Amino acid sequence: MKAEGKTVLEILTNLPEDRVEPFNKLHDVILENLPKGFEPAISYGGLGYVVPHSLYPDGYHCKPSEPLPFAGIASQKNSINLYHMGIYSKPDLLEWFVNEYPKHCKRKLDMGKSCIRFKKMDDIPFALIGELMQKIRVQDWIDIYEKSIKK
Repeated sequence: MKAEGKTVLEILTNLPEDRVEPFNKLHDVILENLPKGFEPAISYGGLGYVVPHSLYPDGYHCKPSEPLPFAGIASQKNSINLYHMGIYSKPDLLEWFVNEYPKHCKRKLDMGKSCIRFKKMDDIPFALIGELMQKIRVQDWIDIYEKSIKK
């Protein structure tokens, strides 16, 4: 069920048949709402949305050769997952998302610290994900990262 690839395009085209449409739609919604400066890229072997080295030369503290990650999507065995580091590091954003989710989806929210799992492809709240992506600008994310995550 995992999409393999060494480029964004390879990941988008190497999906299981039943995941192609919802995964690509999720990617498109993210791109349409991603603030200027973030860009899609391969991040830790998956499809990520990152702060490129051209804007943040230090890269990710765990692996400086990687650009600073912000969000990502993955096709896992039982779900399509959205990873959003802003939810993990900004409690007010997490609270907003948890409160908004039931307004957009009839299913119970299934999430970990930064991972939101969508087991039913028809229930992905695309409009809400679009709103979520607009909530943090690149410089905001760099500031949050440097204050709370980077050691």
